[in-house]
Amino acid sequence: MSADLLPHGSAGPQKPPPATRRVVLLGAAGSVGRQALSVIEANPERFSLVGATVEKNHGFLLQLHGRYPGASYASLLPDPASGTTPPWLGVGLSATLEVSTVDCDVVLVAIPGAAALEPAMVAVRRGRDIALSSKEVMVMAGPVVNATASQAGSRIFPVDSEHSAIWQCLRGEAEGTVLRLLLTASGGALRDLPLCELQRVTPEQALAHPTWSMGPKVTVDSASLMNKGLEIIEARHLFSVAVEHIDVLLHRQSIVHSMVEFVDGAIMAQIGSPDMRLPVALALSAGDRLEGAARKLDLSELAQLEFAPVDQERYPLYSVARSAATDSTGACIAMNAADEVAVAAFLSHRCGYLDIVSVVSEVVAKFSGTAAEDIPEILELDRRARQVAHELLAAVGGP
Repeated sequence: MSADLLPHGSAGPQKPPPATRRVVLLGAAGSVGRQALSVIEANPERFSLVGATVEKNHGFLLQLHGRYPGASYASLLPDPASGTTPPWLGVGLSATLEVSTVDCDVVLVAIPGAAALEPAMVAVRRGRDIALSSKEVMVMAGPVVNATASQAGSRIFPVDSEHSAIWQCLRGEAEGTVLRLLLTASGGALRDLPLCELQRVTPEQALAHPTWSMGPKVTVDSASLMNKGLEIIEARHLFSVAVEHIDVLLHRQSIVHSMVEFVDGAIMAQIGSPDMRLPVALALSAGDRLEGAARKLDLSELAQLEFAPVDQERYPLYSVARSAATDSTGACIAMNAADEVAVAAFLSHRCGYLDIVSVVSEVVAKFSGTAAEDIPEILELDRRARQVAHELLAAVGGP
């Protein structure tokens, strides 16, 4: 009888306890970073924190330094409230990149936006395991990241709940058996708003997500469904599946995190509470399941699970993103850059909600068919696209 079929209570071969994994958190003060810390602190025998970065939240790093004095710390920007910097804290991009190279087992990349690319690439080149939350890394540089990871021996584990769900559904399945990836989407904060009111949407409305607690940028992207466009591009590079074999379904309950349809007609789904600690724990542990990582789900309490196609009139940016995904690397980079610029303007009341759509659409059209094949070219194209987005926003009264 094989060990996995032993009856309860029978003695079987004992696996040695797993070694403690040393973790670096890039973007430690954000929503995913804080939940990663909760996973680390709930499992001290499995994880230890050896490095952390933030954008400018020095107070948060001060708290971490009190609990983990031996770790390395860096802030991308100086402390706006103080003119002094403690000797244990590095400041600036070079210091952030240095923390990315700390001797460790896994680097969680949870820096918002395009700023994640360079620190992630530094860690990939070092051959580190990557727990990837920042989807922009793959959106901007998927082919480069994959090629570098292959050469360096770096393994990439998804943290986004949708990509983690797909990864879980694919584990143990044979290559060539996948028909479709089915990403699910809550529909965001504006899913029930009459279409005629979209022009008057405020940042406060767009940030009122019905099920998930996330950072402001990704919450607005959830409202516009741009996040699903970015996730389609990320899924293409993570799982080597063509865009035409990746679909999105609206799923209001946020219980089915994504699904995989196989060639024999079977559909496998990963189901669980909307709790990011589960995908974070899986990625940090390189796929091990940790007891109590997330809230348990009582299926008997679910009245129903609903699925619906994407309403492209309500979510025009979804169509823009799908088009960019099949266009070129340059179109994807430009789309991401324009969206970051336009969403920042919207959140600071410098443009309207639908201005995001027009700005992103125009920038994608301008960079259609362009290519960027290495990190310097990618960063330069990102810079140029941002410049165009700022010019377009200035024309509508923005920055």
